[in-house]
Amino acid sequence: MKRRPEPLRVGPALAARPGAPRDPGRAARIDLPRGRTWLMHAAIASVFIAIAGQTVRLAASGETETRLARAEPLHQTYIRPDIIDRRGILLATDVDAASLFADPAMVRDPDLAAERLAALFSELDAAELRRRLADHTRRFEWIKRHLTPIEAQRAHDLGIPGLGFRREPRRVYPTRYLTSHILGHVDVDNRGISGIERHIDEAGELDAAAAPRRSQRAPVRLSIDLGVQNAVAETLTEAMRQYKAQGASGVILDAASGEIVAAVSLPDQDPEKFAGADEDDRKDRVMGGVFELGSIAKTVTLGLALDDLGASLSRIYDTREPLRFGRYIISEQYPPGRPLTLAEILVRSSNVGAGLIAMEAGVPRQRAFLDRLGLLDTLRTEAGPVAKPLLPTHWGPLEGVTIAYGHGLAVAPLQFVAAAAGLVNGGIKVRPTFIQQDTVPPGEARVVSPETSAAIREALRRAVTDQHGTGRRAEIEGYEIGGKTGTAEQAGRGGYKEKTVISSFLAALPASAPRYVLLISLFEPEGTAETKGKITAGLNAAPTTAQLIQRIGPMLDLLPARIAGAD
Repeated sequence: MKRRPEPLRVGPALAARPGAPRDPGRAARIDLPRGRTWLMHAAIASVFIAIAGQTVRLAASGETETRLARAEPLHQTYIRPDIIDRRGILLATDVDAASLFADPAMVRDPDLAAERLAALFSELDAAELRRRLADHTRRFEWIKRHLTPIEAQRAHDLGIPGLGFRREPRRVYPTRYLTSHILGHVDVDNRGISGIERHIDEAGELDAAAAPRRSQRAPVRLSIDLGVQNAVAETLTEAMRQYKAQGASGVILDAASGEIVAAVSLPDQDPEKFAGADEDDRKDRVMGGVFELGSIAKTVTLGLALDDLGASLSRIYDTREPLRFGRYIISEQYPPGRPLTLAEILVRSSNVGAGLIAMEAGVPRQRAFLDRLGLLDTLRTEAGPVAKPLLPTHWGPLEGVTIAYGHGLAVAPLQFVAAAAGLVNGGIKVRPTFIQQDTVPPGEARVVSPETSAAIREALRRAVTDQHGTGRRAEIEGYEIGGKTGTAEQAGRGGYKEKTVISSFLAALPASAPRYVLLISLFEPEGTAETKGKITAGLNAAPTTAQLIQRIGPMLDLLPARIAGAD
């Protein structure tokens, strides 16, 4: 008998499919992929074993130096808070700017690259730039920091291999020249160098960062009123043109708090271009220089007579004869021909009268009084130190007399106006500040009695209203202005120059209860047809002050009497 063939055994997959074709070689073929998978696993494992072996070998070799090539080094910059004026107007802020750098190793043609970059940025030295780009051992070189959008686009359009951009914060000043001497400036890494910017650094109000971002700190609010600042700048600019002056300064101080509402120095500077500014433009005439300010110093001498000598405004001084100190003679420019009262010494600006007061007081008492007012100390504000007063090397009786009428002691205008505030605000010394105060700070010390302060205010008002007053051209209808003129000849080789003066006007507003003290100065004005060739402060600084007060009065909430009385 023939044996029947045994049935073909198939895998479950084929058995599960009814009608599937019977293929005797199928079982062998379906096991082949498992072999390939094991081969692949073995290859991958071999690679990892090789890597592990190499790692062990390197570790055993003792080589510890690790080299890392980077085209761009780690760089730190600084984020600064905004600066605003007392009304919230933006004065300084950070913006995102592009900075151009090069990887010299990637620059193919250093000569061509340097030539094209120097043609685009005129401040670059082509030879120096070529030398730096040709050094392929270096991987990072700054080309120019803080580009404008137009500059960045033009640099990009050059298409030079090896150039790149980095985003950095750039400090910008929307008011530009208007507040430059106050705000100061920053360096290329956004660190404060001078002015309020440096104060921010010293107070720790900036943050380090690797990339630009907005500061989360509260803005720094200044006491400056930008509207008033602009009015002072425009008025002084017009006065410089009218009287052909070489410079000007103006400062307005809150008599109670010491807040500086405006501080202008002309010519001014662009804080974004400080490095290239003219030396005369950099000069801050409000804080950075000391000057003999002339007869406005007689306001201080009046306070000395009233407070330390116990005199009254009606006390008589015989000013008919000049004062003689060896070969030096001190006389009146316009002799009245009769004795003068203490008030008239200020009203008529008598040099002899001021000298008599100084002689009566003596040098020690005079010096102590000036020191009490803060005129001999070094003063500092948030915008930086104020220039140190220049005292005479020998302070004898002659020097005491000349200081009494405004020569021989040189101070910064800001320092003098702060001392004047203490004389007219009721007798309390104030410290000038550029930061807005939430409340009026307590006075530092009493410098004169309330009675002395009231008498000084009365005399200053009479200097403007009296027909013989040197400040009568500062009078404005509706405003109660008190003030004093000062015409100081500037010292030069061989003595003082009669035709080179600083013309100043010190004002208290309103005179009966001063809220503000102003000091306006014109540097080296010339005589004009309007002044009949004269350069005295009563003919230029006084009318300039009148024009300014008429403009800023409403800004300072000081309405003319005829308008205020109608409310």
